[in-house]
Amino acid sequence: MSEPAIDTDRPQRPAGTAPSTLPPEPGAPTRGPWLVALATSVLLLLLAGRYGYHRDELYFLLAGRHLDWGYVDQGPLVPALARLLDTIAPGNLVILRTPSALLAGGAVLLVAAIARELGAGPGAQTCAAVLAALSGIVLASGHLLSTTTVDLLVWLVAAWGAVRLLRSGDSRWALGIGLALGVGMLSKLLPALLAVGLIAGVLIAGPRRLLRDRWVLAAAGIAVLLAAPNLIWQAAHGFPQLGVAASISDGDSSYSGRLDALTLQFVIISPYAVPIWIAGLVALLRRPAWRAYRAVAWAWLVVFGIVVVAGGKGYYDAPLLLVLTAAGAVVTVAWASRGSVRLRRGLLALGAVPLLLPTIVLLLPVLPAERLPGFVVDVNYDAGETIGWPAFADSVAAVHRGLAPEERSRAVVLTDNYGEAGALARYGPTRELPRAYSGHNSMADFGQPPANADVVIAVGWERPDPLTAWFDECTLAGRVDQRVEVENDENDGPIHVCRGLRRPWAQIWHSEVRHTG
Repeated sequence: MSEPAIDTDRPQRPAGTAPSTLPPEPGAPTRGPWLVALATSVLLLLLAGRYGYHRDELYFLLAGRHLDWGYVDQGPLVPALARLLDTIAPGNLVILRTPSALLAGGAVLLVAAIARELGAGPGAQTCAAVLAALSGIVLASGHLLSTTTVDLLVWLVAAWGAVRLLRSGDSRWALGIGLALGVGMLSKLLPALLAVGLIAGVLIAGPRRLLRDRWVLAAAGIAVLLAAPNLIWQAAHGFPQLGVAASISDGDSSYSGRLDALTLQFVIISPYAVPIWIAGLVALLRRPAWRAYRAVAWAWLVVFGIVVVAGGKGYYDAPLLLVLTAAGAVVTVAWASRGSVRLRRGLLALGAVPLLLPTIVLLLPVLPAERLPGFVVDVNYDAGETIGWPAFADSVAAVHRGLAPEERSRAVVLTDNYGEAGALARYGPTRELPRAYSGHNSMADFGQPPANADVVIAVGWERPDPLTAWFDECTLAGRVDQRVEVENDENDGPIHVCRGLRRPWAQIWHSEVRHTG
């Protein structure tokens, strides 16, 4: 009689080991997550054209005109993508944001797939998909072209690969993890933080043999090889991303700071999901059948600890929170299926509407821009940064028209941040504005004003004090009027006209005008 076949895709149970300590089999596949993912992408595409460009999108478009293997604050991937999309459909905001909408749908599928790997049935998989689809990180990043959208998908692909590796014991899955991390580091270096978290998780919870496994080492080589162009660029330029990180740590950015990092853990998925992902975390750490996955739970604890200590942005660890949410969906659906079933399911349904649906209103452009409530911008800073850029350019153009003809011929615009420069690059030519320059991040590398530019329209400085170090005089010439009542970084901001350059641009550009943040 022939020997029975051995399933080599699962770790074998040593003699004397209780079956309950083995990971459960993956759940049966279901169409539910696919329908949820499709609905998510369709919703994001329908709303993609509302409001306008985000400041970061304007910067990506401008960076795409100056392609390089790296930038002060990012890698080459998103600027290259922005250039490609704008070449295919110039000025089309829906096309620019289409990849993000599709990646958001992909993120929903991955969260459900992780739940399935943990043994989730059709109901729990669909629950995980819905929680992901209505999460702040998926909706916010899926609405805009951003490095965060790429990070989200990269981290989830790597986490799914890690869960499959830990369940099956097949270390060849590490190659997929390395591939995802390497591609991700062409956008930003944040996937390295996930790698640190996963390595720390394996060190703490095992299996430590993976750290010397040939496939894992090969995966590390793949990640480094793919990230090499960006890493070499960063090294050649003194790792400017570290300077940006220091600025973020000092609170010089939205969603940064230790208190914000802590607070965001309770809202970045959704307040509704907090007890669910906490239940997932506890189950991953304590459930015997999920012992193999404890490294993933520890990965989040380590990454979150690093973000808090380093003062990083509070959403950096959000993809791992979605992994915990996937685990929590399994626990929650099982809880709702025993005991007082109607009561438990009623409680879940009762909390869903008031706690999940407002996320759509707060994070997506469903309200009229001209009547956007202040509390929306208070919660979602990025919403304010997608409104009023054409009117912003009109305000600068009005000041430019007010200059004497001989001054207009040698005037340039200097902006404090890259979003303002990007907006004037997009909308300035049709308003006969001169080129806009900025010392912010990689904008400083895209060019400095010509030597004879001694009349400057300066935008973005609340007070002229920094400007007077560079010019003989600076006078208030107007204010930005975006023609809507919205509180953002530009509306009602002063516009100064500065004359009499004290020192040559070449002398002050990189030493004084240049700044990161």
